[in-house]
Amino acid sequence: MDARAINAALRRGETPSDADLSWFAEGLANGAVSDAQAGAFAMAVCLQGLSTEGRRALTLAMRDSGDVLTWDLDGPVLDKHSTGGVGDCVSLLLAPALAACGAYVPMISGRGLGHTGGTLDKMEAIPGVSINVSEERLQELMRDVGCAIVGATSRIAPADKRLYAIRDVTATVESLDLITASILSKKLAASPDALVLDVKLGSGAFMKSIDDARALAQSLVDTANAAGCATSALITDMNQPLAPSLGNALEVAEVMRVLTGETSGPLAEITVALGAVLLVQAGLCKTEEEAAEQLSATLRDGRAAKRFETMVAAMGGPRDFATGWARVLPEASVIREVAAPEAGYISAIDGEALGLAVVRLGGGRMVESDLVDPAVGLSDILPLGTRVARGTPMARIHASREDAADRAAAEVRAAITISRMAPELPPLIHERIT
Repeated sequence: MDARAINAALRRGETPSDADLSWFAEGLANGAVSDAQAGAFAMAVCLQGLSTEGRRALTLAMRDSGDVLTWDLDGPVLDKHSTGGVGDCVSLLLAPALAACGAYVPMISGRGLGHTGGTLDKMEAIPGVSINVSEERLQELMRDVGCAIVGATSRIAPADKRLYAIRDVTATVESLDLITASILSKKLAASPDALVLDVKLGSGAFMKSIDDARALAQSLVDTANAAGCATSALITDMNQPLAPSLGNALEVAEVMRVLTGETSGPLAEITVALGAVLLVQAGLCKTEEEAAEQLSATLRDGRAAKRFETMVAAMGGPRDFATGWARVLPEASVIREVAAPEAGYISAIDGEALGLAVVRLGGGRMVESDLVDPAVGLSDILPLGTRVARGTPMARIHASREDAADRAAAEVRAAITISRMAPELPPLIHERIT
């Protein structure tokens, strides 16, 4: 086997064999495949595509290029993946709620990408929390807590890490085959018994159209099931932020308000919907209605909050976080309201523009080496359909400097459209792919 022959076959529109793709993935991980050969591979897949079988084989090959976790637990191992949006802090709610229902949830998560927030960045907004744990420690967290939200070690799907960096500089990120293999190689390395995918659609998502979102959801579901993992997907709305806050500490605060029963709304609804799919797939509940009630009960009675607090403490954070979170989360030094310039209804929200405003405040990364300020962001964002008078606060800016707040205020005003007529509100869940 050699990379030139594999790339030549791809260029002709042929799908390499399982053995070819396994060899290529191992070559990505150990350096036997050069950057030039990896770039040619990515471009050939992007232009010619892979068959359904080829997509499955590439996913498993990249998964098997590193460690694949095994578990010895008395309940099902469940996981969830979101394709990314704004105000999407579902993972921080879903993991403890599922654990409180008897599941085990080892969430190997990522950092912010583009305009979207990162689950690991949100966890690190909690003082003392370390998301870097060994596989041995992750096993302990599963046995002792039942859930953990951690970063991937260097031994989880190393072929994907190498190929992703090359895709980023060769204009091949958009390939459906490569996106599917990238997402699933990491998720399947955690060996879940069931997986649910939250494919975002709308202005704050990477997928702007229903056709694109449906194609990605179907690809992910088909590939994961072909690889032996029971998987379903929900296509959920991201035409407005899922939570009314964007920014790491601010989103953690929203999570705690839901966990402690202070608020509910779309964030809780999506969490329960995704979790219900998982509990039924894992056989812990017979119907989604039964599963939704069990999950909602963990949010109402404090069991999910207690499980989250236990996880935070086990990962180095405060031991009383469920009651003391407001005292310890970092706060910005400059807080300013953005007033509506005219009366009317909030009819459109450019979620991507809001996400980029948070990045420019310091809540995300313009380049990989940037440090993230966990305190900055936006809060109290009014939802679509809200009727406002001139001067009504539409959002609140949390910034580290006055000039940064000035810039963010202009960006927020530009991202929110006010019209005379009330808009038709989009559904929270557009489609289910099973």
